[in-house]
Amino acid sequence: MIVLDSIYGKHIVEGVLEELILSKPVQRLKGIHQGGASYLVNEKWDVTRFDHSLGVMLLIKALGGSLEEQIAGLLHDVSHTAFSHVIDFVLDCKDEDYHEKIYDHVIMESEIPFILKKYGFDCEVIVQSKWELLEQPAPELCADRVDYTLRDMYQYGHITLESVQDFLDHVIIINGRMYLDNIESAEWFVKTYYSEVIDFFMNPLNIYGYDVLAKTLKLALAKNLISLDDLLGTDEEVMSLLSSTEDHEVKNLLKRIHGNVKVIENQLEYDLHRKNKVRLIDPSVIEGTQLLRASSLSERVKKMGMEAYEKASKGIYLKVISD
Repeated sequence: MIVLDSIYGKHIVEGVLEELILSKPVQRLKGIHQGGASYLVNEKWDVTRFDHSLGVMLLIKALGGSLEEQIAGLLHDVSHTAFSHVIDFVLDCKDEDYHEKIYDHVIMESEIPFILKKYGFDCEVIVQSKWELLEQPAPELCADRVDYTLRDMYQYGHITLESVQDFLDHVIIINGRMYLDNIESAEWFVKTYYSEVIDFFMNPLNIYGYDVLAKTLKLALAKNLISLDDLLGTDEEVMSLLSSTEDHEVKNLLKRIHGNVKVIENQLEYDLHRKNKVRLIDPSVIEGTQLLRASSLSERVKKMGMEAYEKASKGIYLKVISD
């Protein structure tokens, strides 16, 4: 199989990775948008979980990760429900981790264990091991965090492929973890990351879309018009279920989710106040024989972190101009 990724280019994939990519759980991710409700209010916000999962796998490979960790990277998002993190607002999951809670179940109930066994891999080892290139607690770098940041910001026109490649050229691996070899690359990524989690995730239109869609799903679940199992389908499949209902409350909410919505930030006169999970980044940089936090080496990084924390903690106050 030849895969062509918008960031990492052309790669040949075979064996267990090829079969996993073609499996139903991974193929389903083509119908799950990374930004949740985002594409419903802006059709250009169209990165999918499949794009990201494939990218994480390729990034781990490029960084020298084992085949097992590449598999884990490819599979890490298969349990995301339709509309991704919108479900966390539906079910009030403050850590935005519903997909992690159901991960083992989704994997074990699929054909994935059989595919892994066919190639001599233990599914429980893949699923339960701590893969240090794939995931690290904030504020450090990891393949998951790096890929979704680079992918969204490139796709939506905020950074260039040249700047992405320059950044990746300065990633170094020490004891299986990602670090940077200069402060300039750290400053660039911190700025890019906050463009993602503050300017994009907390974009007023994004916040509006999440809020109205979460209310729609919550109401539809409460009225048994859809089930949590239905949410293990694609965005389009769930939207079709919602659109086909005769329930007026659900229909009226759905009508408010479209690409011509006008919203602004207004702390004094607002219709909606929403806080997202606070996401901060402060990657470690190698200085001689030491690993030091970027914020200890750069006032710019320190300031960006403080500003991001303040905005995320305060949340967004929205006034709806027209919906």
